[in-house]
Amino acid sequence: MIFWLGSRLTIKIDRPSLPPYTQCGKILCPRRRKIAENVDLIVIGAGVVGLAVAREMAMAGREVIVLEAEDAIGLGTSSRNSEVIHAGIYYPKDSLKAKFCVEGRKLLYPYCESRGVDFRRCGKLIVASDESQIDGMAEIQAKALANGVDDIQWLDGDAAKALEPDLNCVGALYSPSTGIIDSHGLMLAYQGDAEDNGAMIAFKSPLVAGRVTDGGIALSIGGEQPTTLLAKSVVNSAGLFAQVVASAINGLDPSTIPPRHFAKGNYFFCSERSPFSHLIYPAPEAAGLGVHLTLDLGGQAKFGPDVEWVDDINYDVDPKRCEGFYEAVRRYWPGLPDDSLQPAYSGIRPKIQAPGEPAMDFMVQGPNEHGVPGLVNLYGIESPGLTGSLAIAGAVRSALEA
Repeated sequence: MIFWLGSRLTIKIDRPSLPPYTQCGKILCPRRRKIAENVDLIVIGAGVVGLAVAREMAMAGREVIVLEAEDAIGLGTSSRNSEVIHAGIYYPKDSLKAKFCVEGRKLLYPYCESRGVDFRRCGKLIVASDESQIDGMAEIQAKALANGVDDIQWLDGDAAKALEPDLNCVGALYSPSTGIIDSHGLMLAYQGDAEDNGAMIAFKSPLVAGRVTDGGIALSIGGEQPTTLLAKSVVNSAGLFAQVVASAINGLDPSTIPPRHFAKGNYFFCSERSPFSHLIYPAPEAAGLGVHLTLDLGGQAKFGPDVEWVDDINYDVDPKRCEGFYEAVRRYWPGLPDDSLQPAYSGIRPKIQAPGEPAMDFMVQGPNEHGVPGLVNLYGIESPGLTGSLAIAGAVRSALEA
């Protein structure tokens, strides 16, 4: 059969000397290529985790096709985050979030160095603005150490202000292994590695339906020229739509699919030049991590994300939401100028718990959990998904090889 990739047919398989891709603006458009109806492995979703999985499996010798509903990589959750390389401080001990974050961070820094992906190991300060918050800092430090974050340090107020003179604090935890990254550059690097090892990406190729068969998983693909593929293995890395994809696969027990909830996070830029060179996080509160200050690689300061539970995907930022930011930020940065916060962007985190419920861990659900051979579903992959992407990819490979 002829397989449709994106908006163009592909090259014939008997002409391997021709490169499978040509650059067309920002989108890699395949040339003509004939592919058998039976395929080895399909990854659904070309975000940072899906691309990391495609890279991992292609480098392991699998023949990989990535299906992406949009017309480019990383247009969902992966393009709307804080671009922070997390250390692994806050997550519960032995959770997948803690495991993947710490392991992924240790893999990610050398990977970025080897591939020329822009990053900066700028470090982070978790700030106690008054004496009442110091005991909580000791608990955070103990949790970080239990997770394997062994470089976290307690600084008294003078030491913290020596690093950041504009801070208002009585002490801070310093995480030197926290950093920032060019997330799109990282995804391009993953994509390049995957393609160099034979993987192909099909843009504008949404999943319409699926069916578990004795010979594999049959997937009906939409787009301008719909087709059906029979895959030996399928990895559902569809992010916000992972539950939708899973529900479309006839033969997968619906009771194994977790609920889907959306937590919108709004970000605001600071129009004034920030005096900080480190990321600044306030002491955590019952409602979350508080309004924190992050930086991009150009030094631009941004505040957020907050948490806004929503029913639908909508990326508009309500300017009024910044009103509560000023008071929160001035607890650790009294010099924040009036009227300096401007709406920046928002992202939506794929949650598998409802508002008010305890935070859920990542869910990497393989055949041992749901009973379908060759299928791995990834649910609730929010932060620290980018940091942990290489480790998550390794876990997916293990689940498929088990």
